[in-house]
Amino acid sequence: MSKIIKKLFGALVEKPWEENQVNIDNQHVGSTFKGVSSYVSAVIVIFGVSTVLFSLIVTAYLYSIPGGQDTMFLFKPKKIEEPKAQVESKADIDLEIIMKMNQEFASSLDLDDTLNTALKVIIERINAQAANIFLINEKKKKFECIASLHQNYLDEYELDLKDGVMGKAVEQKKCIRVGNVRKDVREIAEFYFDLDNKTNFTTYSVLCSPLIAANECIGVIHCLNKKTDDKLFIEDDRKLLETLSAPAALAIRNAKMAKEMVEKNKIQKEVEIVGEIQKSLLSKNKDKEFPISGINIPAKVVSGDFYNFSDLGDGKYGFGVADVSGKGIKSSLLMSKASSLYRCLSKTNFSASDLLFQLNNEICETISRGMFVTMLIGIYDSNKKELLLSSAGHEPPLILAADGTFSNFSEAGPPLGIMPKTKYPEHTIPFDNSSMYIFTDGITEIKNPSGEMLGSEGFESYIKKYQSTAINDRLKTMIDDILGAGHIQKDDLTIVAIDGK
Repeated sequence: MSKIIKKLFGALVEKPWEENQVNIDNQHVGSTFKGVSSYVSAVIVIFGVSTVLFSLIVTAYLYSIPGGQDTMFLFKPKKIEEPKAQVESKADIDLEIIMKMNQEFASSLDLDDTLNTALKVIIERINAQAANIFLINEKKKKFECIASLHQNYLDEYELDLKDGVMGKAVEQKKCIRVGNVRKDVREIAEFYFDLDNKTNFTTYSVLCSPLIAANECIGVIHCLNKKTDDKLFIEDDRKLLETLSAPAALAIRNAKMAKEMVEKNKIQKEVEIVGEIQKSLLSKNKDKEFPISGINIPAKVVSGDFYNFSDLGDGKYGFGVADVSGKGIKSSLLMSKASSLYRCLSKTNFSASDLLFQLNNEICETISRGMFVTMLIGIYDSNKKELLLSSAGHEPPLILAADGTFSNFSEAGPPLGIMPKTKYPEHTIPFDNSSMYIFTDGITEIKNPSGEMLGSEGFESYIKKYQSTAINDRLKTMIDDILGAGHIQKDDLTIVAIDGK
């Protein structure tokens, strides 16, 4: 800029009017007018250049100020504005679609309704001829078609997770567009033509977007053929499906979780009913004069333990205690069968050995491999002051004598369900002014916080501690104390006490 100014004002620096004045002095009066004219011309030129330069400087200054462009409208280049509708259309439409989808999804947590809603909205917005939703079955490692519109015979269709465009979309975690599957198969080798073969559908173009919710891919949305003359999807369609798949994935995940919760609650309710039925099969404690009492505390809702006792008349009392191997529903179902058989058979024939023989044969016919039932059956004869016992592999019961010493009954045959036609011997022992405790292994194997099992000796200490307590209260108080001491229950706890007077 300084160089330009210097050149423009060079005439002023050199003072041309002084030179003209010398000429006037040295020349005649006639030449004076010529000098004056030169002077005036020089001034005019300088004034014009100065005006232009000043305008340029002011303009540059104004443009350097924020908003100066708007101020100098004469020098402002004309701005070409896009129509307002074009500027805001795509963002507004996408937002509107997502809001509408969320509203429609919120109206139902039913999985089937959600799937159908998602497909209807997407197929309308994408303008596709057909659409499917495949969810990932983690156990099978397969895509499973659980919803389909306008493409027949795809219900429950399965596809390997690595096959086709769906496999590629899940692997890359992005929406995939296959422009023309019929144009050059070499460029779209991932397209899985078996789908067309299964459905008699001709695919020209594919959009496939992964369904990702909480950073987990749960499946894909699969759109086929745009409803145009060429039937081909474009890049904008891919972007739109990618946008729509996010709320769809969240809605499907929520609906799926709701369905699983309903099923879980349903199963839980059914299990609770089974547990209540099992409790009804246990004998109810009677008045304080009755010599037998029992308690069962399941580790879960259902139990694999069972006990029953009854008054046989003539001062005789029958009883039975059983424990099924394993835990859970399977064990509880076997116990329900064993307890029902016991109750039925014991009403017509209460011979300890005969009962075990019949129970064993029945259970052997239907029991699952690896399962078995331990059981102890007995009769208390209050008149003879003796016990008649027969055991099928059950825990040896503890007998507390009047003098405070313990002994146990260890004679036992094999558990029920292992060998059919097994004969179980009976044994008679004296039982005067004594107590016997029949229990399952959940009692002796319960562990304290240090990991040490209670064992027989530990259980004996609790028996002595509460022996003077009334029989109907004794067992509950005993178990409450065991659990209150920090022992961790992982198995069913069952105790039956018999007091010999």
